[in-house]
Amino acid sequence: MKLQQLRYIWEVAHHDLNVSATAQSLFTSQPGISKQIRLLEDELGLEIFARSGKHLTRITPPGEIIVREAGEILRRAEGIKKIAQEFSDQQKGDLSIATTHTQARYALPPVISGFIEFYPDVSLHMHQGTPMQISEMAANGSVDFAIATEAMELFNDLIMMPCYRWNRTVIVPRDHPLTQLPKLTLEALTEHPLVTYVFGFTGRSKLDEAFKSKDLTPKVVFTAADADVIKTYVRLGLGVGIIASMAFNPETDTDLVALDARDLFGASVTRIGFRKGTFLRGYMYEFIQRFAPHLTKEVVDEAVARQSNRGEIEALFKDVELPTF
Repeated sequence: MKLQQLRYIWEVAHHDLNVSATAQSLFTSQPGISKQIRLLEDELGLEIFARSGKHLTRITPPGEIIVREAGEILRRAEGIKKIAQEFSDQQKGDLSIATTHTQARYALPPVISGFIEFYPDVSLHMHQGTPMQISEMAANGSVDFAIATEAMELFNDLIMMPCYRWNRTVIVPRDHPLTQLPKLTLEALTEHPLVTYVFGFTGRSKLDEAFKSKDLTPKVVFTAADADVIKTYVRLGLGVGIIASMAFNPETDTDLVALDARDLFGASVTRIGFRKGTFLRGYMYEFIQRFAPHLTKEVVDEAVARQSNRGEIEALFKDVELPTF
């Protein structure tokens, strides 16, 4: 059994059983991958993949277990490489982050800019997706860190730490009736069509909970994953926008009015998460602390030490005053 064979079955399983696409991503030949998979199956005495002719059709039941174990072995092998790299060259390496558009566009730019300036030989890779996709990537080891507000709590393989609190802003054109109200209310918002985030994105659950708590049914006419898209459709008159406060820029969004909605919706918490067992290199600790200054190396190590119990990790941050974005 070779490490290369394990990588091939893992990659094929995560390329929808498409050997050709796997070969392209690994810069190797399709026949070479197929041959190595067959050799591994012969050695194990069972099929990892079911076939119809030359095509792989599904992962067999024992194959599911083998692929999962292969992924764990590959992650451990990668961890060994990181340990060696940490001691041979502490200023060089790779860092991959998965996050949402809102984090990538509004929260991360100054952090990444400063990090790259300090670590010019670290290649930083950013992946954007839904909170569920982001969490899955961190849970299966495809990325080092996930940064999101939603979904990470669904994955037991992740160590999650709170970074900051944030709330929402209602945005409308300058001549909108809501700008004339002495105080913005949920009842007033239900009188207008709303434009906001897709469910599962950027704290959308907090928004839905607020309306539900007062037995109100908002008229959401348009949803998007991108705050800039939401602002575009507010400008077109499609409805009243509800976005993360960090996404409103008074210098560039001069044609819109921001109405404070902190009292209407509960604050959300953005977290950073990584897979249990991840070896954190020095510059990875540095990135975490640049993004969330209270997450020092000592605090992160304590969270790792408590990784077997999510409740203990949450207790670690119980009395921490999180910054507000």
